[in-house]
Amino acid sequence: MKSFNTADQAFVRELNLSLVLQLIHNEAPLSRARLAAESGLNKSTVSSLVEDLLDRNLIHETGINSTGTGRPAMSLEINPEAGGIIGVELGVDFIAIILTDFMGKILFRKNVSADPATSQEKTFNQAFQLIDEAVLFCHDEGYRILGLSFAIPGTVELNDGLLIFAPNLNWHNTPIRKIFSERTGLKVFVENDANAAAVAEHLFGVAQKLNDFIFVFAGVGLGGGLFLNGQLYRGKGGYAGEIGHTSIMAEPFQLPCRCGNLGCWETYANQESIIWRMQSRLDDKQKAPLSISLIKKAADGGDKDAIEAIAESGTAMGIGLAGLVNIFNPEKVIIGGPISVVGEYLLPSVQKSVNKYSMVEIAVQTEVSLSKFGPDASLVGAAAIVVDDILRNPTHIERR
Repeated sequence: MKSFNTADQAFVRELNLSLVLQLIHNEAPLSRARLAAESGLNKSTVSSLVEDLLDRNLIHETGINSTGTGRPAMSLEINPEAGGIIGVELGVDFIAIILTDFMGKILFRKNVSADPATSQEKTFNQAFQLIDEAVLFCHDEGYRILGLSFAIPGTVELNDGLLIFAPNLNWHNTPIRKIFSERTGLKVFVENDANAAAVAEHLFGVAQKLNDFIFVFAGVGLGGGLFLNGQLYRGKGGYAGEIGHTSIMAEPFQLPCRCGNLGCWETYANQESIIWRMQSRLDDKQKAPLSISLIKKAADGGDKDAIEAIAESGTAMGIGLAGLVNIFNPEKVIIGGPISVVGEYLLPSVQKSVNKYSMVEIAVQTEVSLSKFGPDASLVGAAAIVVDDILRNPTHIERR
């Protein structure tokens, strides 16, 4: 019985420690007295929890708060220098890496091209080299490393850090966590890219304090991160959010998708859809290799075809989103990823399409906006996954 009571008390303390850390993250600066009022815990308990978090270097005292009545009190905030976090995005044709502080500020970054047709081993070796550079930079700055996290364009089994299937990489059952934890000795997190981006927006971006929103990550593929009642919704197996592989009829024909099906939503609303819509408008003499950046440049110059090609893909994106808006009634829909480079031309047609195809009384409650992090949404999201884990489990971080 005694051991049960001890374990029970330890569990309650863990919950309270997380509660206090999350309150400081969301509401800082906060005094100890204000923390007690906000948390409902007594002042002596809050004082003990604060000392614990200070010992772990996760928070720091930032000065005297003299507002209100009574004796001035020290303010508490998250300590950005609690440690460094390495975030890695494995894209279809690139690998990107960042090192952030505990508040998501980017301290180091690097991108390299990758060939989707090459072997996994070669891609992983490229990633190892980038991680080694980030680790060295982190140590040179005097930071401890709080975690290494991957944002992957595919379905992920979270408990084992196993990539189940990435259609646009054609990778199956890849033990990402095992491979990289054995090589680096770091604590490794693996998350779907859209889910990671949604967490970034919730912690650091345009969805702070929102309980219900949908993040749409659009690049070569199209994925969704669903936040419901303040929590990332994963579904029974952890694979919720594969919105891009929903069949829609945005065209009078169905195009093949890399997943093997026909007519998938992402085929009509990803960045490649903008490219082929633009190509279809060019005659044989004009045709040349196109990219999103070139199409944006043309749109910036007032090119009607470029603007229309982007708008058509925005309409297709909005058709799919209208169904999600009707189902989930979100406060906000956020669009990020590589396609956000043309966001200013895409957004109006997305909003118009959502308004047209979703129920009026629901559509008026939903704002469509661009991600704070643009093309970097899932890369920042990879780092945010580590921050989120620490906020929920602060005892995973050792005391100084």
